[in-house]
Amino acid sequence: MRQIKNGTPAGDGFRMPGEFEHHRGCIMIFPERPDSWQYGGYAARKAFAQVAEAISRSEKVTVCASGAQYDNARAMLPEQIRVVEMSSNDAWARDYAPTFVINEKGEIRGIDWGFNAWGGLYDGLYFPWDQDNRMARKLCDLLETDVYDKREFILEGGSIHVDGEGTCLVTETCLLSPGRNPGLSREDIEEILRKYLNVSTVLWLPCGIYKDETNEHVDNICAFVKPGEVVLAWTEDQDDVQYGMSRACLEYLERVTDAKGRRLKVHKLPLPKPVVITGEECAGLDNCWDEPTRTPGERLAASYVNFYIANKAIVMPGFGDPADARAKEILQGLFPGREVIQIYARDILIGGGNIHCITQQIPG
Repeated sequence: MRQIKNGTPAGDGFRMPGEFEHHRGCIMIFPERPDSWQYGGYAARKAFAQVAEAISRSEKVTVCASGAQYDNARAMLPEQIRVVEMSSNDAWARDYAPTFVINEKGEIRGIDWGFNAWGGLYDGLYFPWDQDNRMARKLCDLLETDVYDKREFILEGGSIHVDGEGTCLVTETCLLSPGRNPGLSREDIEEILRKYLNVSTVLWLPCGIYKDETNEHVDNICAFVKPGEVVLAWTEDQDDVQYGMSRACLEYLERVTDAKGRRLKVHKLPLPKPVVITGEECAGLDNCWDEPTRTPGERLAASYVNFYIANKAIVMPGFGDPADARAKEILQGLFPGREVIQIYARDILIGGGNIHCITQQIPG
């Protein structure tokens, strides 16, 4: 039986590890929401299953499914993947599964942040989000880990990236969004991140990926590949609005230092050509709040940075774009000890995120 802890991870000797450190498992959620996943979610489930299978080759995967989808999930997923029945409003494990922290003894605890669907009633993406907001604590019960109650602070797992050595990456556009924690200053937010992630340095990228409806999560624009090194989503097309956004992030990263006083080594990861949703794809989506979820020609926030680091693999998106091969080659060079597995991810992207967004690692 897990306990709800009143202290802070830093005060108790816990830290959030880098994603490249060893995992004891990964959490995913089976998709079904009809205004997120087109045509009954069949294509999305196939893509999710491919991601889960790839990760399960080197770490234990737990997939949460609703009562309505449990039998489908169990039938579709390989036997080495654990399937548990658990309610949710959608399938974004990164953002409302617990953020896990670990101590020197290898003990893990979860952090139960508040979740309000990326902006609540200000600019959130759906309502209600109550089942999502209960998942962190349920998962800590399932995993028999103690949990820190921080529900009064709105934070999604995709909005933070850490190096495990005291540095955290975030974006200003997300963490300072009026829909998150409008009563808190930048300094207030930094102090919470220091206490709960056990970091000393918070690096604030100015923005993320154009049209990223999460208010530009950091995990779509920039990620640590090891302490002192990051990948940054990049385009050479100066006519693309993303060029100025990526350039601003690069200029920021080149002038800051991490918690250890190091200058960051930045590896540019090319972006695919702009990905837009088709009329046929839009026709397969239910309305949300009596309005179309997406409109034909709408640009989607496609980025190869949205990959998952498994124990022995990098599971990354592909978009059927010429840049797919080059992005895979770059990541293989950065992770020589891991197999890079590229999965066609358009059917995940239509839902609003990608492979990193649908996964949450359990360290240890």
